[in-house]
Amino acid sequence: MEKTSTGAFPSTMNSSEKQETVCIFGTGDFGRSLALRMLQCDYSIVFGSRNPQKSSLLPNGAAVLSYLEAAQKSDIIILAVHREHYDFLKELTEVLKGKILVDISNNLKIDQYPESNAEYLAQLLPGAHVVKAFNTISAWALQSGALDANRQVFVCGNDSKAKQRVMDVVRTLGLTPLDQGSLLAAKEIENYPLQLFPMWKLPFYLSAILCVFFFCYCVIRDVLYPYANGNQDSTFRLAISIPNRIFPIAALTLLALVYLPGVIAAILQLYRGTKYRRFPDWLDHWMLCRKQLGLVALGFAFLHVLYTLVIPIRYYVRWTLKNRTITQALAKTDDPFSTTTAWLNDSYIALGILGFFLFVLLGITSLPSVSNMVNWREFRFVQSKLGYLTLILCTAHTMVYGGKKFLSPSSLRWYLPSAYVIALIIPCTVLVIKFILILPCIDKTLTQIRQGWERTSKPTSNGQYLKQSSICMDSQL
Repeated sequence: MEKTSTGAFPSTMNSSEKQETVCIFGTGDFGRSLALRMLQCDYSIVFGSRNPQKSSLLPNGAAVLSYLEAAQKSDIIILAVHREHYDFLKELTEVLKGKILVDISNNLKIDQYPESNAEYLAQLLPGAHVVKAFNTISAWALQSGALDANRQVFVCGNDSKAKQRVMDVVRTLGLTPLDQGSLLAAKEIENYPLQLFPMWKLPFYLSAILCVFFFCYCVIRDVLYPYANGNQDSTFRLAISIPNRIFPIAALTLLALVYLPGVIAAILQLYRGTKYRRFPDWLDHWMLCRKQLGLVALGFAFLHVLYTLVIPIRYYVRWTLKNRTITQALAKTDDPFSTTTAWLNDSYIALGILGFFLFVLLGITSLPSVSNMVNWREFRFVQSKLGYLTLILCTAHTMVYGGKKFLSPSSLRWYLPSAYVIALIIPCTVLVIKFILILPCIDKTLTQIRQGWERTSKPTSNGQYLKQSSICMDSQL
């Protein structure tokens, strides 16, 4: 709940003058960058410093005064100092009373203190109107202006008028303010810049596990097996051949994992007969990471394309082709042309090209600058319909790659099948379940559930159960 101050702000707060004075406590990198941006937007800037005479590298047009003198020049004071240096503010309690104090500080680690810096500042100076803002944007973003994609500024505060005033300043700077409510949200806002790829951890961990597993698997099949059975040194495959098997496997598996949580969610909704029950936390987190999973999968697909393009210039490939040609010339023989093999090879390449094209299209439409230009139906069509088509093409590409030897016993090494056979397990499972879910009899029920229909069981006199339909209106409010 926000509380609106009953006390009136100074007259300058209600003025609409073109040029307004803003005070900044602190002459560090962020304070200077923020001052430069404000000067460019026609604000008048005055710095507050403990050593005004020693302050340097400040933007032209900004004045430097002591903390006390600077605080008297403006009703908006931006505090660009660390929490451990807040003690000097106690001496300015009377001067800061009734003024807007904007806290932009961050900590070194998440939940470093029991309360947020903004809440601590509000306790330290109960007479000031503390607002949390600008801590989620970097000094570089302020200097680069429209060139930087990070333009969102989270704002929170207990006084609605003070918060609105700060949001007006944010808009004037060409940034986008996002009202996060009262100062209770300050702790969460302060933790935002300290999070290291929070939505990318699961994709990175899965990618690492997949790469390590299939690397070890391929080393056993393609390096250790030839050495154990024929004393053949195949360690050179570690550079190109084995990675070029791992990358497409990782791309296909991660792409399947993008659509697997949606399938699991549909099964849960069918089983429960309602959409008004929360999914398990692990499934919620998985579904939130689908975009990141898809982008990591696209990265592996790009690596697969690049590695495939360099195959013709590899020494091993050139050596094999040269020796085969010489052998056939000396023996005056040649390999007969096989139409079946030609079809399989061309189909394998064509499916790979089409699958990669749609893969790139999915990645492009997930970019904010592109997704903001399409409506929800268009976005869903691309990400869902074309997404499943991409999964089908990439799965078919892998199947055709195996060709006649897909499940041939001769391809087994130490009873281990080829790596791409294992890679097909998750994609094929997802596609089979999805095919079952789109059957009319099942899809109709699932659609009704997602539109609010609920299945409840009520015993009748003869021991049977009746299905009742109801709409949970409270859940829709």
